[in-house]
Amino acid sequence: MVLRRRMVRDYDPTRPVPPALTDRILANALHAPSAGFTQGWAFLVCESISERAAFWQASTPPASVSSRWSTGMRRAPLVVVPLSCEQAYLDRYAEADKVAITQDWLIPYWHVDTGFATLLMALTAVDVGLAACMFSIPSNRVGRLRAAFGVPDDHTPIGALTLGYPAPDRPSPSLRRGRRPLDEVVHRGHW
Repeated sequence: MVLRRRMVRDYDPTRPVPPALTDRILANALHAPSAGFTQGWAFLVCESISERAAFWQASTPPASVSSRWSTGMRRAPLVVVPLSCEQAYLDRYAEADKVAITQDWLIPYWHVDTGFATLLMALTAVDVGLAACMFSIPSNRVGRLRAAFGVPDDHTPIGALTLGYPAPDRPSPSLRRGRRPLDEVVHRGHW
């Protein structure tokens, strides 16, 4: 499944994602690793036409509505917004079994762990015959997203994941860059 995974930007709007597949995708996300087994993530799921319309209205600038990317992405029958919660990690690392561990994190693991969970959703989508695309939500749209869906202030969207059955898709022009060779990115024992 890993080698078949790619970002798909256009979906078949006539084929909804069956609830059992949605549940499987979300359940598999819960198996992601997390620091201290904190599991400081939450997932906003937009399935109905009105929920998806509210998501797109809140998360994207009006000028992007007519773009080719936006047109294909808006056909996705399922949008999941993965949210991380820093406070969950601060609370977890204040517990007795973690209190002695320094909280001087170089990396915000609440975002990393939520990213792991999101990747598991994308891989599960491929496993069940669906497609997915992860993309960012502009920072100046996060307030609108929070207001539209009642997202608590202590939860941060790390992006959004569209899911559905793929439509005939055009490969991203970025793919012309090719994958970086293994020997260019792997440094065994020394840089």
